[in-house]
Amino acid sequence: MWDPAKYLDYADLRGRPFYDLIGRIDAAEPRRVVDLGCGPGNLTVTLASRWPGAKLEALDSSPEMVEAARAAGLDARVADVREWSPEPDTDVVVTNAVLQWVPEHRSLLRRWVGELPSGAWFAMQVPGNMDSPSHTLVREVAARPEWSARVGGLRGVEAVDSPAEYAELFADAGCSVDAWETTYVQRLSGPDAVLEWITGTALRPVRAALDDDEWQRFRAELAPLLNEAYPPRADGTTWFPFRRVFAVVRV
Repeated sequence: MWDPAKYLDYADLRGRPFYDLIGRIDAAEPRRVVDLGCGPGNLTVTLASRWPGAKLEALDSSPEMVEAARAAGLDARVADVREWSPEPDTDVVVTNAVLQWVPEHRSLLRRWVGELPSGAWFAMQVPGNMDSPSHTLVREVAARPEWSARVGGLRGVEAVDSPAEYAELFADAGCSVDAWETTYVQRLSGPDAVLEWITGTALRPVRAALDDDEWQRFRAELAPLLNEAYPPRADGTTWFPFRRVFAVVRV
């Protein structure tokens, strides 16, 4: 279950890759703009501001996120991105921090760009930090005997590809592609800062698998490991390097 309030705790930091992504889309007057995985809608509403003449299509697999997006004024719906296909007038598709949850997303990318009309834009962004301590330590704790039967199957570095691999995929599909990566060195604040950050994202499958008492015990095991890997500064803030992978495609 997604918690929109927890996800929005770091709304400014989480939003920065989104703006860097859509800044590379050079669509003037798209007919339909789609956000695959709209989350609570705080970023999706900016697509409506940029392209006010477009029909905006927003979907997410989480009913909680869709409820929040509707509260933000979007006509969002609950849907699985794996079952989505573009309407004939779809000129822009954005998917932001979603496809790392979809193991078969590479085949979806090929299908989607094959179904989009000529000249359409497709823009994707995924986290590229699956081999950083914020994720490897979660998998390490999840593999311990107490937890492995419940949450031991978390995905690792195979969840996403490199920018070059995505560039190759889209080029082979006949598209023009701009692919890159950025590491944001984010300054988090408060106790257990990295733990709180990943609670809204990477730890979601763990939280869903555990009851409240188990969840608190898991957090208690993980917190000191994260604090050692990401030591807080004397002023109480913590530096958190956060790598992201981007691709913007012209069909």
